[in-house]
Amino acid sequence: MKMYYTYMLRCKDGSIYTGITTDLSRRMAEHFSKGGAAAKYTRSHDPLKLEAAWQSAGRSLAGKLEAGIKRLPKSKKEKLIKGEIGLDAIGGIDSSEYSGVIRNFRSAVSANEKH
Repeated sequence: MKMYYTYMLRCKDGSIYTGITTDLSRRMAEHFSKGGAAAKYTRSHDPLKLEAAWQSAGRSLAGKLEAGIKRLPKSKKEKLIKGEIGLDAIGGIDSSEYSGVIRNFRSAVSANEKH
């Protein structure tokens, strides 16, 4: 079974985009390039950095987590990013089905913009 990632991407305006992918590096490059493969949202809201990502076994679980995160108010999304709450705080999500959380990852693209 193919592994999927559910991720949260911070934009320069402070907004948070949530999506899923099978290749996190490729997807981040697409968002930061703002080309045709980038999400419509990140083409109009400049991406800043990958805040968090979780790995799951299959598209169904990744999509379920994505939908749950998108339903959260921004204040809870911020707490999830900081690790102040876990995935179990999202209704209908069993955190044992997700692994490999990545937090506060700065992509090469966002790091290079600071120079």
